[in-house]
Amino acid sequence: MEVRTLLNEQELALIQCRSNLKASALVALNYALTACAFSVMVLWTNAITIVLGIILLGTRQLGFGVLVHECGHGTLFESRRLNKMIGEWLAAAPTFNNMQAYSAAHIKHHRMAGTNQDPDLVNYRDYPISTQRLRRKLLRDITGRTGWRQTRGLVKSLLTLFAQKSEKRSSLVRGLVVHTIAICFFTYVGFWWLYAVWWIAELTTSKLFSRLRQVAEHAAVPNLYDRDPRKNTRTIPANWFDQLIFCPLGVSYHMEHHIMASVPIYNLPQLHQILKEKGYYDDVSFPTSYLGMLNEVLLPKT
Repeated sequence: MEVRTLLNEQELALIQCRSNLKASALVALNYALTACAFSVMVLWTNAITIVLGIILLGTRQLGFGVLVHECGHGTLFESRRLNKMIGEWLAAAPTFNNMQAYSAAHIKHHRMAGTNQDPDLVNYRDYPISTQRLRRKLLRDITGRTGWRQTRGLVKSLLTLFAQKSEKRSSLVRGLVVHTIAICFFTYVGFWWLYAVWWIAELTTSKLFSRLRQVAEHAAVPNLYDRDPRKNTRTIPANWFDQLIFCPLGVSYHMEHHIMASVPIYNLPQLHQILKEKGYYDDVSFPTSYLGMLNEVLLPKT
């Protein structure tokens, strides 16, 4: 069923409306929570607050990735120029992300979702899996093995900066500029070690939360090889804790995103509610939390 036929003109206009104010609020929220994590570690420096900071910074790094995703789609801000500028400098640069390269690959995921040619299939095609196997994956993430494997490529690219293609070199330079400002600021205020904590989070909790997000979106769905997003994608109308830790900035409404990729992330809950009221989800079940989602992606214990 074509979703657009279910929506009237007013509903379409409502959910597709882009707002610079709402977009700016999401960007500001991610930066504010990042600053909050740093502040807690500075004001009450101890092992507990540092571990808490690593957790919160990891989820904020995922939040920057969510902003890159939205700006890459061109749906966060009203203008293409703002999506490009904010996306590249304020969203992608803090994590050395390459928005242009990411967007090009991500478009293929949208086009091929529900087929065996989905380029992201490697992240979730083996699910459901055993509890022991998932535990091993998460252990690799939290101990930094996954992060280091992925970060080695970044280190090599930085060491060969001038040999990189123009577009990739530009993204690396933006990252260097932002990180140079950050480390100079932390050193100036006398807390240089906060920069090290940022990278610890990048190597550990960030990878953990990214894996859980991938699993939540497409793993062990009703039919991974069905083109209908209700079959190949999952939405979790998450509680406040899950939104803080596992699915920042509303990224858990992934089914709706695949149904209509032109809808800004801040309007996806509205689209979800409209479609639910129209009976579009009558045969769809939604986990109410990430813990509930894990029950769906694990094989029964024998």
